[in-house]
Amino acid sequence: MSLSVIQSRALLGLAAPQVCVEVHLANGLPSFTLVGLADTEVKEARERVRSALQNSGLEFPANQRITVNLAPADLPKDSGRFDLPIALGLLAAHGVIDAAQLAGHEFAGELSLGGELRPVRGALAMALALQTGTGVTQQVTPTLVLPPGSAEEAALVPGTRVVRARHLLDVVARFRPTGAGTATDAPPDPDGWAVLVPSAHGDIKATISVGIATFPSHGATMDELTHCADLALYIVKRNGRNGVLVYHNDIAKESIDSPFFS
Repeated sequence: MSLSVIQSRALLGLAAPQVCVEVHLANGLPSFTLVGLADTEVKEARERVRSALQNSGLEFPANQRITVNLAPADLPKDSGRFDLPIALGLLAAHGVIDAAQLAGHEFAGELSLGGELRPVRGALAMALALQTGTGVTQQVTPTLVLPPGSAEEAALVPGTRVVRARHLLDVVARFRPTGAGTATDAPPDPDGWAVLVPSAHGDIKATISVGIATFPSHGATMDELTHCADLALYIVKRNGRNGVLVYHNDIAKESIDSPFFS
């Protein structure tokens, strides 16, 4: 099919609104257009995605007119978090992976030029949005597919379905059409696609389950410190534990009135 839709999420403070990454391939003068109120880092995804596909042994549709739309159009979008969904959208529209199998998944991750997945900000916010049903239309909560580091962060939210993927090829291998061979001759990484399943209360690392958060030591804004404090308090609450927020110079005091505790 020449049109594919991949689900992802943006990051606006503590919120993670849903974003539909629509990819269309058409005949015409070869081009790669990205629309949808994308910041500079997002527009640079064109070069990262192109190089990641080619260096991973995957075909890039260079002879077609590519249009990528990040919807809704009036929602600001930044960072490299849309690299992975854009790459998957291109592959799905080109028929390399099965678009139907992508349903029930949400993707985020920055791509290196070699195809490795790099962590992105806001993984915990994405998991919280899924748990509260923000933008979720399916009856079953979608599975988050995230890079190393981000996946472990998202898995802190009890009941969240999270997969850690290390490389673009690990994701492609999972969604290849039935009967299709591997994308390259290289054997898949056995640890490249790992399901992270934390229990409701007991299996989270001790340093996290007591709500320890690392605050930036210098140059942090009030919003950044408040964000860290809110996440720590939320982790404590969701895991059924009591916690105390320790702060310096009263700078994070307002987090005690976090909206998560209203």
